[in-house]
Amino acid sequence: MTWAQKKNKKLFFLVALPRSGNTLFASIINQNPEIAATPNSITLEIMKDLFLLKETDVFQNYPDHRSLDNILDIVYDTYYKDWPQRIIIDRGPVMTPGNFALMQKHFKRPFKCIILLRDLIDVLASYMKWYTENPSAFPNKYNCKNDEEKLSLIMNNEGAVAKDLEAIKNSYNYPGLCHYVKYDDLVVQPKEEFEKIYQFLGEPYFNHRFENLQQVEVNGIKYDDTIVGKNMHNIRSVVRKVYNPYINKIPERIRQKYGHIKF
Repeated sequence: MTWAQKKNKKLFFLVALPRSGNTLFASIINQNPEIAATPNSITLEIMKDLFLLKETDVFQNYPDHRSLDNILDIVYDTYYKDWPQRIIIDRGPVMTPGNFALMQKHFKRPFKCIILLRDLIDVLASYMKWYTENPSAFPNKYNCKNDEEKLSLIMNNEGAVAKDLEAIKNSYNYPGLCHYVKYDDLVVQPKEEFEKIYQFLGEPYFNHRFENLQQVEVNGIKYDDTIVGKNMHNIRSVVRKVYNPYINKIPERIRQKYGHIKF
């Protein structure tokens, strides 16, 4: 029996594109004192780094797979050992084919994943508004001449958007494991969407508020947006749908390339 099972801990996962309501989701669901939805989590990176040790000369010289697999089996239990909440929702691209294969082998409990969906052009318009209004935003730190180059930088194959897109695409191969929430539904009818989320998690509904929202803080730790740019993870105090005029400023070539990616 794992530590999590002894403590009646539950671990779930959250996959979403950036600018798709991740921080809003966390701010709301973390009102429940039994739940902690994480900011961007490093747990998957820990898993992958450990797994890649199998490619090193030292390991291959003495390939003790069982002992290394024992460590991989307890990454999540160990990482969240001191978290006081009973339910953890870990955010990361866990549904990419490679990540999911790793989880199938080493995550020794039932697997459930919440997927937040938002049309890609809306995601890029949100990025565009953010980096236009915040000079410290990371796209402004590169030698990009215009919005097309900045948005192309955001969409590079090694970035978060590409990984999350891959995870969302692969998730459709496992519909029984995933619950999908559209961003527009989340901001228009939040109570109904959270009732469905709790049903998916198998937990009783908590009476959430959808106004006077707080910025995300988990176990006394807040986002440090000096790393990526000011206000990256700031949320409004009230849940509501807001028109973003930058949707009409997306460069045409970007719109042609990514406009078909809708959810």
